[in-house]
Amino acid sequence: MNLCARPLLLLAFLPALAFTQDSTVSGEAVYAQYCASCHEQTETRIVTREALELMSPERILRTLDFGAMMTIAYPMRRDERLAVASYLGKGEDESQLPPSAYCPAETEMFADSAAGSWRGWSPSAANTRYQDPQRAGMTAADLDRLELRWAFGFPGDVIAFAASTLVDGTLFVGSAGGIVFALDAASGCVHWQYDARGPVRAAPVIAEDGDTRTLLFSDQNGGVHAIDAQTGAQRWRVRVEEHEATRLTGSFALADGVVFVPAASWEETRSINAEYECCTFRGSITALRVTDGSRLWKTYLIDEPVRTGATSVGTATYGPSGAGVWSTPTVDAGRGLLYVTTGDNYSHPATASSDAIVALDLDDGHIVWSQQTTPNDVYNSSCGTQGPNCPEDRGPDYDFGAAALVVPIGDGRDVLVAGQKSGVVYGLDPDDAGRMLWQTRVGEGGVNGGVQWGMASDGAYVYASVSDVVRPRGLMARPGAVGNAPLDPELGGGLTALSPADGSRVWHSPGHACTPPKPGCSPAQPGALTAIEGAVFSGSLDGHLRAFAADDGRLLWDFDTARAYSTVNGVSGSGGSLDGAGPVIAGGMVFVNSGYPRFGGMPGNVLLAFGLAAP
Repeated sequence: MNLCARPLLLLAFLPALAFTQDSTVSGEAVYAQYCASCHEQTETRIVTREALELMSPERILRTLDFGAMMTIAYPMRRDERLAVASYLGKGEDESQLPPSAYCPAETEMFADSAAGSWRGWSPSAANTRYQDPQRAGMTAADLDRLELRWAFGFPGDVIAFAASTLVDGTLFVGSAGGIVFALDAASGCVHWQYDARGPVRAAPVIAEDGDTRTLLFSDQNGGVHAIDAQTGAQRWRVRVEEHEATRLTGSFALADGVVFVPAASWEETRSINAEYECCTFRGSITALRVTDGSRLWKTYLIDEPVRTGATSVGTATYGPSGAGVWSTPTVDAGRGLLYVTTGDNYSHPATASSDAIVALDLDDGHIVWSQQTTPNDVYNSSCGTQGPNCPEDRGPDYDFGAAALVVPIGDGRDVLVAGQKSGVVYGLDPDDAGRMLWQTRVGEGGVNGGVQWGMASDGAYVYASVSDVVRPRGLMARPGAVGNAPLDPELGGGLTALSPADGSRVWHSPGHACTPPKPGCSPAQPGALTAIEGAVFSGSLDGHLRAFAADDGRLLWDFDTARAYSTVNGVSGSGGSLDGAGPVIAGGMVFVNSGYPRFGGMPGNVLLAFGLAAP
């Protein structure tokens, strides 16, 4: 199978990536360990060593990060990826956006307050992902007028996973290639772009101080960036974790001039390498001042790891580890709390703060209370290949990947709602140390099952979709698993509405079978939901973006994004599976990314913009 054939391009006029690595890391040795057995062959379907040397280091690095070689690169450290890219890449990228991709001089930024805003992961700090009619510019009654306005192509990418932020007619979105774009929401033209030097998945947040707007976001290599939202010029950049495997996927929460940065990790996949000493990463939340990036406080969610023994092949083991925070923290200013949901442990000993909802004090970060839902969930990716780093008595890998929601239930009371990969949604009492009020199963759950990236609530109901994707056993252990895998075309997915007061099921809409079946297509609905008045939007691995009636779950609107597009920026564009970031809705427009091959779905590289046709 040709794992390297898809050409990945980087804009030539961007600043070159900084290929700075530990001088002791040999790119030649990394190539011999991970790459040579494939690329030294003369098989016509395999990219040869000579062909790789004609590529640029940037292009090779992109392929390793989130391109066709991402599964090969899972066990590789960042410095190893940089070393092999520098060792192999001798060429220069020559592609660039055409002049027509850029906005005319008269197209001003932030000039259309009527276009509405969607700032960060959710329009509100409660993370309910609900947009009211005035800000949405539409309700369920308008969906029959929704039509595609424009498509923007992410150059050289095979995945479109970044969440967008919209402010007064200007859209900010990152990319797997590490470029953050400022786009005109109405036309898709480019105001400016910024090279983050690492994949950007999280939605940026905007901090405003008078006329000064600061755009803040993270890259998946651990960098936190603050740039001038008007010009794209960098104001500051810091790292919140020194661990090599730091991975920042969650958007920041923002309150009173402070951003709260969640930290997760690549270390779970590093464990595939039998020589990797697993594991030492600790999930954390760091509070940074917007003005200069200085640290206000930092809280680790587990204790510092210590040596615990050795694997069956003699590699040292460490623990505790894990409890990463994949999602956006939830600010509860009235109670002075910050809620975070945590992932599993990677190695023993298990901790009480993994697979948990944790409340931190907003002012100093100390843990006020913690409510665990799945004890003893110790798991890492080596378990998929029965590797020596797989823990004994391994857990089910039931991370929380979705943010907690604060939902009012009347009489001044709220319920804190969290959905888990187990397929269970929980309701907690934020006024009683997170006491469990109810729990409701909405899916089968699994390693890539259950609630994945985000629920929504309009106050009347809580909406939860599930992945529950069904794939051949051992799919992720095979290098060819990136994109267009033979996923089950009928099993998976589903959307459920729950009463926030008691968790009772109001209605359920099953997943939609792939018609016709095709590689990479599944009914799974892992992506984050978005709600407006009368409707809930949900994407699927089958490439469809659908809107369902909020009162009974009937289908209101359906658009198949998995096709080729003529893009406004002149980049070859195609859609694919929908996963990760959900739609952003404001000012009568809907924005959604299409393309997600990481777990076997269909690749793609487009951001799509929909608007309302005239009545």
